[in-house]
Parts: sequence; C-alpha cells; structure tokens
Amino acid sequence: MGQVTAPLLLTLADRCKNQPVYMMRFFYPKKGGLCLLLLLSALLLKAQTPPAWSAADIYLQIKKLKVLGSVLYMAAHPDDENTRLLAYLAKDRLYRTGYLSLTRGDGGQNLIGDEQGIDLGLIRTQELLAARRIDGTEQFFSRAFDFGFSKSTEEALSTWGKDKILSDAVWVIRSFQPDVIITRFPEDARAGHGHHSGSAVIAHEAFRAAADPNAFPEQLKLGVKPWKVKRIIWNTFNFSGNNTTSNDQLKIDVGGYNAVIGKSYGEIAAESRSQHKSQGFGVPAARGVAFEYFTPVEGDAAKTDIMDDVNVSWSKIEKGTAIEAKIDELLNNYSLSNPERSVPALVNLYKEISNLSEGYWRIQKLQEVQQLIERCSGLFMEVNATSEFVVQGDTMRVVATLNNRLGANIQLTRFTLDVFDSTFNKTLAPNNNNTFAKSIYVFTTKPVTQPYWLEHKMTEGSFTVKEQSFIGRAESIPSYLATFEVKVEGQPFTFTKPVQFKFTDPVKGELYRPLVVVPPATVSTEPGIVIFRKNEKASEDIMLRVTANKTFDHFTAKVSKRLKYDNSITNDTNFSLIKGLNKPYYFTINNGMLKGLEQDNVQAFVELKNGKVEQPAWLNVTSIQYDHIPPIHYFYQDAVKVLNIDLKTVGKRIGYIEGAGDKVPAALEQMGYEVVVLKENNINAALLKNLDAVITGVRAYNVHDFLFTKYDVLMEYVKNGGNLIVQYNTNNLISTVRSRIGPYPFNISRNRITDEKAKVSFLLPEHPVLNYPNKITEADFDGWIQERGIYFPEQLDSAYKSILSMADPGEPALNNSLIIADYGKGKFVYTGLVFFRELPAGIPGAYRLLANIIALNKKKGF
Repeated sequence: MGQVTAPLLLTLADRCKNQPVYMMRFFYPKKGGLCLLLLLSALLLKAQTPPAWSAADIYLQIKKLKVLGSVLYMAAHPDDENTRLLAYLAKDRLYRTGYLSLTRGDGGQNLIGDEQGIDLGLIRTQELLAARRIDGTEQFFSRAFDFGFSKSTEEALSTWGKDKILSDAVWVIRSFQPDVIITRFPEDARAGHGHHSGSAVIAHEAFRAAADPNAFPEQLKLGVKPWKVKRIIWNTFNFSGNNTTSNDQLKIDVGGYNAVIGKSYGEIAAESRSQHKSQGFGVPAARGVAFEYFTPVEGDAAKTDIMDDVNVSWSKIEKGTAIEAKIDELLNNYSLSNPERSVPALVNLYKEISNLSEGYWRIQKLQEVQQLIERCSGLFMEVNATSEFVVQGDTMRVVATLNNRLGANIQLTRFTLDVFDSTFNKTLAPNNNNTFAKSIYVFTTKPVTQPYWLEHKMTEGSFTVKEQSFIGRAESIPSYLATFEVKVEGQPFTFTKPVQFKFTDPVKGELYRPLVVVPPATVSTEPGIVIFRKNEKASEDIMLRVTANKTFDHFTAKVSKRLKYDNSITNDTNFSLIKGLNKPYYFTINNGMLKGLEQDNVQAFVELKNGKVEQPAWLNVTSIQYDHIPPIHYFYQDAVKVLNIDLKTVGKRIGYIEGAGDKVPAALEQMGYEVVVLKENNINAALLKNLDAVITGVRAYNVHDFLFTKYDVLMEYVKNGGNLIVQYNTNNLISTVRSRIGPYPFNISRNRITDEKAKVSFLLPEHPVLNYPNKITEADFDGWIQERGIYFPEQLDSAYKSILSMADPGEPALNNSLIIADYGKGKFVYTGLVFFRELPAGIPGAYRLLANIIALNKKKGF
C-alpha cells in the first residue's frame, strides 16, 4: 500500500488494552528550521471551523503584542488543568500560555460512549483542544500513555519510562521557553494519583534539565538550546477534601471580569472545562473574587507575583523600546469599526520586528503580527475538498477561495498545493470572492491520514514517536496544506491553510471536517470475538468484508484468512466493485485449527490486481463521531479474536441495561446468551420474569435517573427468583446509591485495585460463584489488563457476602470487589471488577467468572 512498513496487529479488543500494539508507520517530509516553528504552526491548524475574530478580539491581541512573557502549566491528564488560571494568564495577563498534559487520558472512563483506551485518548485530545480554543491556551502532550489509575509515583514513572517522558518535557520547555512553570500537583501522596505526582516529578526535573547542556544533548542539534526557567511553582488546591492552600502562600485573584471579552475568567473557565464531555465535567459559570495559591518548588522565589523579577516588556530585546512605542501608537489609533485602518501600521511593525536580531520573541511576535494583519484586513482564505475522503491513486477536487473583505491593499502572487504551483499578479478587490478549482492527483505513496503517535508500535506505558519535531504536538500535520502568497501594502506574506471538507447540514448548517486520505480499499472482519468451548468440536463462520473506496473494474482478488497454524485463500477472478460498496467473503473456522492454542487472531489480507496494477488491502478504519469534536479516523488491521476455552454457561436470556457505554453485550452474545436490551419503558415485571439475569452497564445508575424509579420492580424481580448484577458506579450520588441500588444498603467508595497482576484470594472458596458451572482458580485472573477493579462498595449490610480478596503492593487487602446477597428467592450482585475492559480484550477467566455470576440463581440447593 506504499509507506506501510510494519504489519498491524492491533485488533478491536487490543485497542482497549494496556499492552504493546503494532501501529502503522508513515513517513513525513522533514521540515527545516527551528522545531519551535513547527510547534507554532500547529497552533494555526488545530481548529476545523475557521474562528471568527471580533474587533474586540483584535484589540486584545494588539495589546498582547506588548507582552513578552510565557507560562507553561504541567499536569498528567486532560481535565487536570486549572482552566480559570489559564484563562486569566492568557486573556488578562496576555502571556503566551501553554498546558503540557503528559497523557491523553486514554485510561479514563467514558460517560458518552463505549470507546476505551486509544480511542478514548483520541476523544479526550479533541476535547482538550476545544477547551484551549476557549481559554486561549496552547496544548502540548508527551508520549506517556494513560494506563489507568496508579497509586504510586514510582509505578507511573517506571511504566511510562521516566527518561523518555522527561526528555519530552525538556523538549517542550526548550521549544516553548517559559519564564515560569506551574504544576497542578505536588510530588507526594497529596497528589492523589501516581500520574499526578509523577507529572510533578517530571516537571521539577525538566526544570533543571532544560537548562543543562549535558542533558539530552541530541536535542541541541535540532534547533533548540538550553533554556533556564526563572522558577517552578506549585498551584496548590482545595478539592476532594484535600486543602493544600494556606494564607502564607502567594495568592492572586483570578476571578476578574474582562470587559473586552464580556466574560469573567470564571465564566470562560466553565465553558472551557465543560468541553470534557466524555468525563461528565460540565460545570456552572463562576463570578466574583477567586484566589489561586502558589508555593515555590525551585528557582527564584516569587513574593508578590508569579512573574516577580521577570521582564515581560520589549525592553528585554535590543532595540525593543521603539517597537513598544509603535504598538502603543497602534492601540491609540485602533478603530473598532474600521480595523482595516490599522493594516499599514501593522505592516510597518512587521518590518521593524523583522529587522531585530534572531530570537524566540522575534519569531513569536512576527507570527502574531501576521495573524493580526489577516484579521484586521478581513482577509478570508480557505481551501476545501469536495469530499471528506480522498483515495490513494485517485484525484481530489479542491476549491480555493480568497476574499479581501475590508478592502485592504492586497495582491495575490502565488498559490501552491502539493505539486500544483500557480503564480498570480492579482489585486484583490474589496469583498469579492476569488475562487478557483483544481483537480489534484493523490499519489499512491501519499500516507493515509493517521494520528502521528499511532504510527509505530507502542510500549506498555508510552507511544513511540520517532520524529523529534512531532513530540509535544497535539495533533498531526494535516494531510494537505495549501499556501497563499500575498503582498499587503507591498510586503510579502505567506499564509498556510489546511485543505478541509466543507458541507452544509440541513439542521446544523455549515460544517468543516478534516480531510482524510484513505487506501483504495479497506478490510474489516466480523464478529469481533469467537468463543469455542475447549474439547467440544465446533465451527463458526467469519466474514471478511472488502469495501471499495474507489471503483474497481475487472480486478482479481486474492483473499487470505490467516491463523497461526491455518491459512486459507479464496480467489475471486472478477472483482468489480463500485466506489462505496462492499463485498463479503466467508470462511469457516473451527477450534481444531488452533492446534491447542487458547487464543489466536484471524487476520485478513487482500491482494487486488489488474494487469500490472497491484493494490494490497489489509487496513480497516475506525471512525469516532460526536457533535462536540471533529470526526476522528484512524487505521488499523482488524482481526477476529478467537478463544478456545473451558467455558460452561447456564441460562439463556439476559436483560442488559446500558450505562455510560461498554462492549459487554457483544461479549454476552458470543458466550451464547440472547441479550435483551432494557430501556425505561420495558423494565416491567412481565418482561423481567422471562430473563435469567439482568445486568446493568457501567455507571448505569450515574447516567440514568429512571433506574431509581425502577428500584421496586427490579427488587421484586430478584425477590421472585431473579438475578440482578450491577457493574460499577461512581460515588458522586452516595446517598441515593446507598438506598436505591441493592436490597440492603452499602456505600460506593473510590477503592480500587490498580495492579492488574494483584494476587486474588478466595474468601469463600466453596461459594457457587467460584464453582458453578466453571471451577474458578487463580489462573482465571491471569492476563487481566489495566486493573482488577474500581469503585468497590463499602460499609456493607451484613446480608452481603464478600467473595474475593486482593491488594495492591504495600496496601491492605480489599475484600469487596464482588459482593452477593440473597433476597427472597433470588440473588443480588454488585461488582467493581472491570469486566467492561476484560471481556473485549478476550480474557478467558473474565468470561468464566461472569458465566458463574449469571448462573447464581440456577444452582440447586443454594
């Protein structure tokens, strides 16, 4: 397929797992110049819908030209950042403000869907970028993978690879060159999470290493230099019952009202934080005085302000005083109703700054002035493809548009896109659309569109990124970039714009989406998991589906199904398929093909050929779409997970009440159960009496208020002999949860076992849940991923029996991961065991244990 150099072994189940996976490798052209420029350019490309700048926004940005100060905030995850402080620093103090989140939040829970692992990290990346567009902060990431809750700094740093992530932080600091670093968390247990304290350790050590030319010297050959940060401080906090603030700490009121924007920083922060929708972090707007507290970590201590003894004016730059005077003149003469009148002065300012000596602030302020020239002139530039997806080896139609909306003195001199290059000498008349269209060939060697951190095989705790200049980036460079070369008041400027897809939705209006380069054909497999019972001869049909992304006419197709010990091929001598259609191929597999293996993967490879034209196909595409973020697409090799395990099941019909989102129902169907999805309107006695068990999805009681109104009918179902199995919920509704989930009271704690290898002991080894219909042993807890369980119940009524005991290293045992109570003729089960992770990952013991839990009310004499 061109440019793909490593087989992809990532399956649908693997994408949820905390384990090494193979991703794709794509080659990007190396860019010249400082890596700093790469970081800067990314900021102009991250938004899909072009931002609208009011005259007030422009005025604020002209004021920002006077400020030569920068702050980098550092923490571990999306949503860790202090959005009110960031908004204050970026929009009141007008500092260049950045947030370095070490991870992308891959290991969190998902309140809006069933995406986990890598998929969730992609969603949270876009949510974080949406937040940054609101609070005015720039976003950076390291290569660290969020592998789930960690109870120790040592575990976090060891799993991530401390030196690797430290190198990333040093790279970002040397590129961003902050005057001050602010951490969200301390380096000790008060941080409440090993990732949190680990991020503080990384920040502190990076503060020192960034200034040391002997630390990561290879970076110095790539355009950065050692950078000494003035100070690193900790932004103390008071939340979750942990107050680390005190009146003897430096404090700053960040709750002010910005009349230019028309909002307080608390209001901006609420809007920003509410973008973390997958985490359910919508918050109300705050107004009024709001103090943030700071305590020193290292460097020159701040006594009255975080920027004590930091010169943030133009006087820090040689010949900078004259520049500041010109900016003051710009502000004095700025017209809210006619911002285009500032264009000549901005062009002159650009020339003056260009004449300064090379340096960080020269680069930064030239970029800011160029952006202001674009905004003040009302210059509109965009390049849109006529399709969201463009195909390797095909053509794409693009339409470029320019409009000099406020009539500034602008000439178009050149337009380039990929290999297309056209020169012009056209004066842009006021408010006229200048449009031209062009068909562009998409070379077969053009890489498919892929998040850069998913290009190579990852390790257990971090992504692999081999191109140093990509480290820190929030997103990949768009697949196609167009450049407009213009002259404004005779001064040449080059503007770079991503090629996007624009369309009109009849309800939502005009929408923009990222352009996606796809292979000529994609290959998917179904089902996701096949379960064979060991020692029982059985077979199952699987389907390989080939989808045409362009039209194929009279090709031959060689379709291969591959297991470790069994390969088979189907030859299709007349493969003709219209673009957008698909063709299925069926193969039968049986457990004899596994040759005794307990697990294997069925992979698909397709060779398409017409004469000398050969087009291998083996990639599938995952698409993630929510209204609050741009669509996300990435490529992987699909596979059918095949289990050949000792599994017995009792019962046939399972009712499932979906929660925040998981893939448990699909796993139940593969186990042989008929799954009946229960909604508010069909949870009634008549339906429930025909179900062998009812299972609630993860966080179901957190997301469905109606479950509390269905308490009586569910308890009656249990009382009459039913089996109600409740998967974990969070403890944000403790009083309600205590009284309206089980037949007897319990609380939900934040207790969890984060070590997926923690030893599991049986408190009641003779209990049927450990013996019927499957004999559960310690081996059934081998191979679990990310964690054992979360949000365990506590303060149990004596009617509950605790079945399992487990402990994280150095901690006392927790005994309530699985609790069971008799109620009338039936059973009630509450479990924090993470079946929602283990079942999609194909963990045999998780299937066997769940089968036993489902069978609890079927065991005679119990």
